[in-house]
Amino acid sequence: MRVVFLSPGYPADMPKFARGLAEVGASIYGVGDTPRDSLPDNVKAFLTDYLTVPRMLDEQDVISRVSDWMRGRSVDRVLANWEPVMLLAARLRERWGMPGMSVDAVIGFRDKEIMKQRLRAAGLRVPKSKRVHTAAEVHEVAEEIGFPLILKPIGGAGCSDTFKVDSWADLEATLPAIGRLTEASCEEYIDGEEHTYDTVCVRGKPAIENVTLYLPKPLEASQQEWISPMAISIRDLEQPKLAGGLALGRAALEVLGMDDGFTHMEWFLTPKGEAVFGEIACRAGGAGLVDQFNFTCDIDLYREWARAAVWGHFEASTTRKFNVGMIFKRARGWGNITRIEGLGRWLHACGGWVVQDGLSRPGTPRRDWKQTQVADGRLIVRHPEWDEVMRMCVSAATDIQMYAQ
Repeated sequence: MRVVFLSPGYPADMPKFARGLAEVGASIYGVGDTPRDSLPDNVKAFLTDYLTVPRMLDEQDVISRVSDWMRGRSVDRVLANWEPVMLLAARLRERWGMPGMSVDAVIGFRDKEIMKQRLRAAGLRVPKSKRVHTAAEVHEVAEEIGFPLILKPIGGAGCSDTFKVDSWADLEATLPAIGRLTEASCEEYIDGEEHTYDTVCVRGKPAIENVTLYLPKPLEASQQEWISPMAISIRDLEQPKLAGGLALGRAALEVLGMDDGFTHMEWFLTPKGEAVFGEIACRAGGAGLVDQFNFTCDIDLYREWARAAVWGHFEASTTRKFNVGMIFKRARGWGNITRIEGLGRWLHACGGWVVQDGLSRPGTPRRDWKQTQVADGRLIVRHPEWDEVMRMCVSAATDIQMYAQ
């Protein structure tokens, strides 16, 4: 089975997907703008061949170069798991007559306004929203929706260029910050807990599902430097409070025409118990969500995603064994990290429930917390009991401090 895999070396999780493809018997033809000699060794080991392109996001140029490169060789699948190249993968599939998500289906997962229009037409609860191109259009939609509201890119990922706007004065202050965007989504702000709904699908049906709770909501965490963001996967998906979100996620997959592979959805649980759609992508969640999913069930979803995407079936156990918490830390100060306080005590107190200590160590340059959710590293804990995981997460957030200068 020959697979063209887009951007196998970037972002940081992509080498794990390349490894998964190799382990299920795929021959991998990687395409990326990272020079071949600069690819990580854990990518090179799995590639049959590799094409370097000058600009990965120049779709027409990449399509032309890849078509010339693969001329005379059969291709069975075109795959990707990085948001900016999902549509490129679909265009290559359509050009070559490959199985997989069509361009129209991927647009429904990529364009946040088309996405919400399709789900709204199917009767699903989505935020009120409109596509806007100018400040005048933003003002018009704000009059209609009211405050607070959200302004965010049509095809973005994470919280990049996403703003909560609370008043007319706040709106005037925010408009210059999004002035570089040619279009945006202006939508109703939904109050409540924010969760994910993550799946690996086979022929559009979830073979495995996961729900993670964000603490606090990612948008809030992206605005306050002192916060240690947490994400906790929930072992018990049968609890009544999650039923609406699970039903919403399953319906969204059907309406949007999901095929094989990962999906990552965000949804809100309001104080009244209503499940409200946020957004969805037909790729894996970032910032360690796949690793968290793996630790929840003791499986390897990098391999199982590959099995689903290449062979159309799923073999891993779906038994949920643990609640799994990830805690992301941000150092105080700038420059190189100089010390970490409280880590040793925390590790000793948590014992064998710690499954990953990925904090940056002294001497490492501090990362810009506004540019990466991972910031200065993460800790991962798991436990069968929710209260125990919550206790360990809160302790890590409050009792461990990192310093830089």
